[in-house]
Amino acid sequence: MPERDPNAPPGWEYNPASWRERLPIIALAVIGFAIAMYLSLYQWHAFDRVFEPFFGDDSHVILRESGVSKWSERTFGVPDAFLGALGYLADAVAGVIGGTRRWKTMPWVVVLFGVFIGPLGAVSVLLVILQPFVGGWCTLCLLTAVISIVMIGPAMDEVLASLQHIQRERRAGRSAWRVFWGLGDPGPTPQSQPVGG
Repeated sequence: MPERDPNAPPGWEYNPASWRERLPIIALAVIGFAIAMYLSLYQWHAFDRVFEPFFGDDSHVILRESGVSKWSERTFGVPDAFLGALGYLADAVAGVIGGTRRWKTMPWVVVLFGVFIGPLGAVSVLLVILQPFVGGWCTLCLLTAVISIVMIGPAMDEVLASLQHIQRERRAGRSAWRVFWGLGDPGPTPQSQPVGG
């Protein structure tokens, strides 16, 4: 039986902040970023054709002619795929920050990591649901949605570990706000020590 990670949260059999747990999420985020940037370049007309092995002209319709892509251009000034690329980039950056005890030492980073991944996964699912209504199916869009969904579970484990840590510290009488920011407990105000004491 493998030895329990000494950095694992209390009551956990494994450490959700270990590199073994985080590196796959980071790798998926980098792959998602690359695919989303490729789709963004197509939406920016950097090339005329987009990779689509299964659904004929559907990807073109979804990426360039759908109401969703046009709304993103009008509202944000960039293609919707580029917004996805930024989301994946944020996931990757938030994934590499901090060490294997960040669930305890940097809860704010872990929660931010979860906020980046959770909503991105939800938006991906929503966009997949909308695809048949806006022009068909897009293979690479479906792939990015799968990537987003696969990332959610492991990221939320680490968020749960951080939230449990904050709750334990709060019950012990420490400031949840300070613990959230990784400031710990300031302890008692230092008293003057007698010279030679």
